[in-house]
Amino acid sequence: MSQAPDPDDRLARRLGTSDAVTIGLGAMIGAGVFAAPGPAAAAAGTWLLVGLLLAAVVAYANATSSAQLAALHPESGGTYVYARARLGSYWGFLAGWSFVVGKTASLAAMALTFGAYVSEAYARPFALAAVVTLAVVNYRGIQRTARLTRLLVAAVVAILVTVVAATLLGGAPAVANLTTDLPTGAWGVLRSGGLLFFAFAGYARIATLGEEVHDPATTIPRAIPIALGIVVALYAVVLGSTLLAVGPETMAASPAPLAAAVEAGRFSSVVPVVRVGAAVAAASVLLSLLAGVSRTALSMARRRELPGGLAAVHPVHRTPYRAEVAVAVVVCAIVLVADLRGAIGFSSFAVLTYYGLANASAWTLAAGERRWPRWLAGLGVGLCALLAVTLPPAAVGGGAAVLGAGSVVWWSTARQRLSSE
Repeated sequence: MSQAPDPDDRLARRLGTSDAVTIGLGAMIGAGVFAAPGPAAAAAGTWLLVGLLLAAVVAYANATSSAQLAALHPESGGTYVYARARLGSYWGFLAGWSFVVGKTASLAAMALTFGAYVSEAYARPFALAAVVTLAVVNYRGIQRTARLTRLLVAAVVAILVTVVAATLLGGAPAVANLTTDLPTGAWGVLRSGGLLFFAFAGYARIATLGEEVHDPATTIPRAIPIALGIVVALYAVVLGSTLLAVGPETMAASPAPLAAAVEAGRFSSVVPVVRVGAAVAAASVLLSLLAGVSRTALSMARRRELPGGLAAVHPVHRTPYRAEVAVAVVVCAIVLVADLRGAIGFSSFAVLTYYGLANASAWTLAAGERRWPRWLAGLGVGLCALLAVTLPPAAVGGGAAVLGAGSVVWWSTARQRLSSE
C-alpha cells in the first residue's frame, strides 16, 4: 500500500466549488472548440451534432466515475491514484503514464495552437513564450491559477457569444444547410465523436487537484457535472449556429471553422476578434493543463514511479515546483519539433486510455460508495475503447507503443521500488 504524503509535503486546500468549476471550464472551453469542428464536419457532416452528443455521453460517464473516486481518494494524481488503489499498482502506473505522456502532447498542441493564432510566421517562439509565462503563474500558487483562469474563461465565452451572434444575425442561417449526407458513413460519426471529445477532455482536471480543494467529498462531485453541463450547452449552441449559417462543407474546408463562419456573413470585421479568442482559449487550456500534469507527476514521484526529486513541494507557494519546471521544459522541447495534428491524435489515444481506467476503477466501488449507477462506469469503459479505435492508425500505433514502453520500464524497475519501500 502507498503511504499518504507527510503533512509538510501536502498541498494547501485553497479551492472552493466556484474555483474548481472555473478550472474545469478553463480546461474544456479552449482551443478544441475552435479547431475540432472542422475535421468533425469532414468526418460526419451535419451529423457532427450526433458526434457531439456521443462525446458528451462519454465525458459524462468519465466525469461521474472521476467524481466518485475523487471524493473517496482526495489526493493529487486523479486516476493514477484511483486505479492504483482499486485495480493495483501497475494499472495505477499505466493511468498516470497515460495522463502525463498524453497531456504533455496536449500541452505542446495547445502551445502551438496559441502561437499559430498569434503569428503563423513566429508560431514556435510565441508557443515557447506562452509555456514559460504560464508555468511561472502555476509555480507561484494554485490560487493565482484559479484567478487567471476565471479571467480567461470569461474572455473565451464572450468570444463564443460573439461567434453565435455574428453567424445568426450577420449571415443567412437556413435549415437547408443542415444536410443529411454522411461523408464517411456511420464510422465517420464515431470519429467525429472522438475528435470532439478532445474539446471536452478537461473536466477531470478538477479531480487531479483533489488535494487542494475544500471539503473534496462535496466539492468535487458537485463541480465536475456543473462544469461539464455548462460546456455541453455552450458547444451545442456554437456548433448549431455555425452549421445553420454556412453548413458542414464550409466548416470542413477551413482550419479555423468558426472564423470561416463569421467571415461568410456581414460581420466579417470581427474575425480578428475570433482569432484572438482562439489564442486566449489555447492559453486557458495551457494554464490549467500545466497544473494537472505537474500534480500527477508529483503523485507518481512520491511513489518512485517517476524520479523522486519531482515530489518536492515549494515551502512558500505550496506547489509541486520541480514537477512544474520539468513538465514545462519537456513541453518546450516538444514544441520545437512537434507536428500539431500528430500530437492531438497521440494525446487522444493516451487520454482515452486514462479515462477507460478511471471507469474501470469506478466499476469496483461498493454500493455504499456510489453516487451514480454501476452500469454508467461500464458504459464509460466501452465507449472509451470505441472512440480510441476510431482514431487514425498512426495515433493508435504510436500511443500503444509508448504505453508499452512505459510498461516495460515499470516492470523492469519493480524489484528496485519494492526494496526501497
